[in-house]
Amino acid sequence: MLGYRLPISDTPITPLLLPLSRMVSPAIALAFIPFIITLIIRYRHYFLLFYRAVLVRRFQDYTTGVAREERAFQYVLTHAIPGDPQHVLNTFDQYCSHCEHLSNIGPHKGKILDRLIYENAPLNVLELGTYCGYATIIIAQALPLGARLYTIDFNPTKAAVAEKVIRLAGFDDDTVELLVGPSDELIPQLKDKHSVQKLDFIFMDHGKRCYLRDLKLLEELGLLQEGTIILADNVLFPGAPHFLQYIKTSGKYHCRMHRGSLEYFRYIRDAMAELTYTKLK
Repeated sequence: MLGYRLPISDTPITPLLLPLSRMVSPAIALAFIPFIITLIIRYRHYFLLFYRAVLVRRFQDYTTGVAREERAFQYVLTHAIPGDPQHVLNTFDQYCSHCEHLSNIGPHKGKILDRLIYENAPLNVLELGTYCGYATIIIAQALPLGARLYTIDFNPTKAAVAEKVIRLAGFDDDTVELLVGPSDELIPQLKDKHSVQKLDFIFMDHGKRCYLRDLKLLEELGLLQEGTIILADNVLFPGAPHFLQYIKTSGKYHCRMHRGSLEYFRYIRDAMAELTYTKLK
């Protein structure tokens, strides 16, 4: 049988494939366009949050040389009425809605905090995460006569801004005492240095990873009593899953969720967890 050999072309194969590869790449890119558009539409509110909270902040930090919180205070100082807590809060809301995003509790969730303070009339209150003093003012203006608020923030720069905001709103050291440092170091000092035996109300709005650690610390130190209320913000966004798991399984708390949205972004879902300490049943 005679063998048959295929004719061998002198033309290299690689150049023949180049036009094909150039055609495939744009085709793949075009196929991804609908996916990218869908992604942008679906998560547009998160992109907007990133733009306002990160990109705008960094640009303003670079151009002004002043921290975002200090810029917000200068705006409040210029536009708010000194000694009027509600006007100070409203001015903050204007700044956050039209200028830059700040991670305050905001007006909608602020109403929940305000209502709980009024209803429970706590005498010893602890706030974890002072930030710019927004929630501090909400708590302080709703406190009964003779009550005291201890507020903790680990960042000295932000605490300095909060101090000015709190005093601008008209609250002195007899009502609000600002403590600067890590929460796990300052919480144990409440009994020895500040003569706090039990806490009636606790508001958590600091690092979400610290929620569970600090709650367990408060338990161990005996600072919680039956009926103590703990209100924790942002338990869905950015979220505190280990904290939520603990309070649901420990048997020490009655939990109620206040569902709503992220401050100044009504389309980003969030919630506050309201806990009532019941001890072990």
